[in-house]
Amino acid sequence: MKKFLLLILNVSIVVLLFGQGIVKEKQVIASKILNRDVHYSIYLPSDYNSSERSYPVTYLLHGHGDADDGWIQFGEINRLADKAIADGTIPPMIIVTPDGFKSYYINAADGSLPYEDFFIKELIPHIEKTYKVKAERKYRGIAGLSMGGGTALNVVQSNNERIAGLILVNPMIHVAFLPHQVAYLISHFQKLRSSVGNDIKRPGITEHGYDALPTRGIAELLKMLKITRKNLSQITVPVQLFHSVEDHTLPVSNTEIVMAGLGSVNKSRIELVNSYHVATLDYDQELIFQNSLTFIQGLTRP
Repeated sequence: MKKFLLLILNVSIVVLLFGQGIVKEKQVIASKILNRDVHYSIYLPSDYNSSERSYPVTYLLHGHGDADDGWIQFGEINRLADKAIADGTIPPMIIVTPDGFKSYYINAADGSLPYEDFFIKELIPHIEKTYKVKAERKYRGIAGLSMGGGTALNVVQSNNERIAGLILVNPMIHVAFLPHQVAYLISHFQKLRSSVGNDIKRPGITEHGYDALPTRGIAELLKMLKITRKNLSQITVPVQLFHSVEDHTLPVSNTEIVMAGLGSVNKSRIELVNSYHVATLDYDQELIFQNSLTFIQGLTRP
């Protein structure tokens, strides 16, 4: 017990010495492409206002039903980043968590919601213009959980030259026995379906998100995933994938399909033995974060 208390005390002293990062939630970008305001939250390292340096950046895409502040409010990404920076595990960096609302981060087939275009053509340039970000490709990463993982794969397929690396946590790439054509047919009779969530082993932790999701959007998502699966070999950037051994939301086939299909030479898979689907809020939270940051640090080395 004394050793445990001493460890906590040492970590607390290190964080106090190096300071806490700056968190700005619900920032707004007025998107001309989407014709609406889009929220994002951002983490800035503690020395951001006092330093002349620029920083690497990672974009975190949330799972379906979540929002831009989920990674901070419930994933405690700022606390984990503070600790990793303070103990020297990673260099100071910027973390951006955009709100994907009900877009699934993709361009809608009917042209009504071109979110991927917004992400590449407006959000990334906005972040690099507004904040002290290293704009070179090798300093730009993307990470996604569940649906966010599947859509991150889709984004990177056509943007290998813009993204240095990809981190996936229990990524979604297919839903067995539910073709997008069937989902589209269902959408004519059922406009909304209940959201899924809270597949978390850790007691007392709740995943907050939308109560319901549009069935038309789900059909679009499934269509996108089918195309993404077909083109996985086009992804050539380094990939780090985390997979929960016990996942009650997505079967292991999702991870196996992704790992087998990737065109990346540098790809690795880490098994999570103490978390369910929403692993970023579960017992393996710090393991995911520490390994992700080590992966990112490897990408940014000269």
